[in-house]
Amino acid sequence: MTIPTQLVLEVLLAEPERERYGLEIGDAAELRSGTVHPILVRLEGVGWLQSRWEDIDPRAEGRPPRRYYRLTADGARAAQAALARAHRPSLARRLRPQLGET
Repeated sequence: MTIPTQLVLEVLLAEPERERYGLEIGDAAELRSGTVHPILVRLEGVGWLQSRWEDIDPRAEGRPPRRYYRLTADGARAAQAALARAHRPSLARRLRPQLGET
Protein backbone atom coordinates (compact mmCIF):
# COMPACT_ATOMS: atom_id res chain seq x y z
CA MET A 1 0.00 0.00 0.00
CA THR A 2 1.44 3.36 -0.99
CA ILE A 3 2.10 6.13 1.52
CA PRO A 4 -0.47 8.43 -0.19
CA THR A 5 -3.12 5.71 0.12
CA GLN A 6 -2.24 5.29 3.78
CA LEU A 7 -2.55 9.05 4.34
CA VAL A 8 -5.98 9.14 2.66
CA LEU A 9 -7.17 6.20 4.78
CA GLU A 10 -5.90 7.85 7.96
CA VAL A 11 -7.94 10.96 7.16
CA LEU A 12 -11.06 8.91 6.47
CA LEU A 13 -10.58 6.76 9.58
CA ALA A 14 -10.24 9.81 11.83
CA GLU A 15 -14.04 10.19 11.53
CA PRO A 16 -15.27 7.12 9.66
CA GLU A 17 -18.95 8.14 9.64
CA ARG A 18 -18.26 11.60 8.25
CA GLU A 19 -18.63 12.38 4.56
CA ARG A 20 -15.75 14.35 3.05
CA TYR A 21 -15.16 15.70 -0.43
CA GLY A 22 -11.97 15.15 -2.39
CA LEU A 23 -10.31 18.53 -1.86
CA GLU A 24 -11.02 18.35 1.86
CA ILE A 25 -9.41 14.89 2.02
CA GLY A 26 -6.42 16.09 0.02
CA ASP A 27 -5.90 19.11 2.25
CA ALA A 28 -6.05 16.99 5.40
CA ALA A 29 -3.66 14.40 3.93
CA GLU A 30 -1.41 17.11 2.45
CA LEU A 31 -1.79 15.58 -1.01
CA ARG A 32 -2.71 17.07 -4.37
CA SER A 33 -6.02 16.43 -6.08
CA GLY A 34 -4.31 14.48 -8.88
CA THR A 35 -3.05 12.04 -6.27
CA VAL A 36 -6.15 11.85 -4.07
CA HIS A 37 -8.89 11.32 -6.65
CA PRO A 38 -7.41 8.18 -8.26
CA ILE A 39 -7.01 6.72 -4.76
CA LEU A 40 -10.65 7.49 -3.95
CA VAL A 41 -11.83 5.90 -7.20
CA ARG A 42 -9.75 2.79 -6.51
CA LEU A 43 -11.00 2.48 -2.91
CA GLU A 44 -14.59 2.91 -4.05
CA GLY A 45 -14.04 0.25 -6.71
CA VAL A 46 -13.03 -2.32 -4.09
CA GLY A 47 -15.99 -1.39 -1.89
CA TRP A 48 -14.14 0.44 0.88
CA LEU A 49 -15.86 3.75 0.09
CA GLN A 50 -19.25 4.90 -1.03
CA SER A 51 -19.80 8.24 -2.68
CA ARG A 52 -22.56 10.59 -3.71
CA TRP A 53 -22.84 13.82 -5.60
CA GLU A 54 -23.97 16.84 -3.63
CA ASP A 55 -27.45 18.01 -4.61
CA ILE A 56 -27.03 21.75 -5.12
CA ASP A 57 -27.81 24.41 -7.69
CA PRO A 58 -24.35 25.33 -9.01
CA ARG A 59 -25.52 28.81 -10.03
CA ALA A 60 -26.93 29.57 -6.58
CA GLU A 61 -23.84 28.17 -4.82
CA GLY A 62 -21.36 29.69 -7.26
CA ARG A 63 -19.46 26.40 -7.57
CA PRO A 64 -19.88 22.94 -9.06
CA PRO A 65 -21.34 20.12 -6.95
CA ARG A 66 -18.92 18.16 -4.78
CA ARG A 67 -18.58 14.40 -4.67
CA TYR A 68 -18.65 13.20 -1.06
CA TYR A 69 -16.93 10.03 0.13
CA ARG A 70 -17.42 7.93 3.24
CA LEU A 71 -15.96 4.64 4.39
CA THR A 72 -18.31 1.67 4.32
CA ALA A 73 -18.43 -0.45 7.48
CA ASP A 74 -16.45 -3.18 5.73
CA GLY A 75 -14.11 -0.55 4.31
CA ALA A 76 -13.38 0.89 7.75
CA ARG A 77 -12.50 -2.57 9.09
CA ALA A 78 -10.39 -3.37 6.04
CA ALA A 79 -8.63 0.00 6.18
CA GLN A 80 -7.76 -0.43 9.85
CA ALA A 81 -6.36 -3.91 9.18
CA ALA A 82 -4.44 -2.74 6.10
CA LEU A 83 -2.89 0.19 7.95
CA ALA A 84 -1.88 -2.09 10.81
CA ARG A 85 0.00 -4.29 8.30
CA ALA A 86 1.34 -1.46 6.14
CA HIS A 87 5.05 -0.90 5.80
CA ARG A 88 6.03 2.70 6.51
CA PRO A 89 9.68 2.95 5.53
CA SER A 90 10.12 6.50 6.72
CA LEU A 91 8.37 9.39 8.32
CA ALA A 92 10.54 11.69 6.22
CA ARG A 93 7.57 13.11 4.31
CA ARG A 94 5.97 14.42 7.49
CA LEU A 95 9.21 15.35 9.20
CA ARG A 96 11.07 17.13 6.40
CA PRO A 97 11.44 20.88 6.90
CA GLN A 98 8.96 23.04 5.05
CA LEU A 99 10.23 25.53 2.48
CA GLY A 100 11.86 28.45 4.21
CA GLU A 101 12.62 26.52 7.41
CA THR A 102 16.10 25.52 8.39
